[in-house]
Amino acid sequence: MTQTLKRTDAETKKNVEDELSWLPNVNSNHIGVSVDDGAVTLTGHVETYPQKVSATKATLGVRGVTAIAQELEVHNSWSSTNDTDIAREAGEALGRSITVPDGVTASVHHQIVTLSGDVQWRFEREDAVRAVHYLKGVLDVIDGITIKPTVSAVVVKENIRAALLRNAQFDGESITVSTGPGGHVTLDGTVRSWAERRQAEQVSWSAPGIRRITNNLTVTP
Repeated sequence: MTQTLKRTDAETKKNVEDELSWLPNVNSNHIGVSVDDGAVTLTGHVETYPQKVSATKATLGVRGVTAIAQELEVHNSWSSTNDTDIAREAGEALGRSITVPDGVTASVHHQIVTLSGDVQWRFEREDAVRAVHYLKGVLDVIDGITIKPTVSAVVVKENIRAALLRNAQFDGESITVSTGPGGHVTLDGTVRSWAERRQAEQVSWSAPGIRRITNNLTVTP
């Protein structure tokens, strides 16, 4: 049996720094990395909000990282952009998207965009965030969109269970699905890798009305 050695904080720090330097769409020259028992803190600044998002995602994908504290700031030449202009462009961007429902709106204060409204699917909420985070002058995006359940918890449970069984990447029989009020889904059982654990969660998010997932799956190689 192959034994997995736990990486030291120094190794994790080096790997995160290398990963950030590797990203073609992120200027990592002003990003500081510190690690404490696998928990990474990113400090400093980047040039755009998308760079901040990309740095966060890349860090979470590095082996040995258990959590992340995001303290990056966005500094760019559009710091004087008017909130009214950003709000107008955000509204236009949401209106152009074919996947964002009409009820989703954007408000702007100090160049921070806050999204609100109701959707049925997680992808609609993600697409709304994606529609505004490339706008010039945006320093951050606050996701206040609510996912409203449209089907019963029993139907959601059955649909997720069936989707897991169809997926060829893992053994769905080893995963138990339970549903609670307010679109809360809990996954229990075992998988063979962290990749399978993440995939099981992604599959579950595809059900309508899911607002929160508690992933209790344990990895047993």
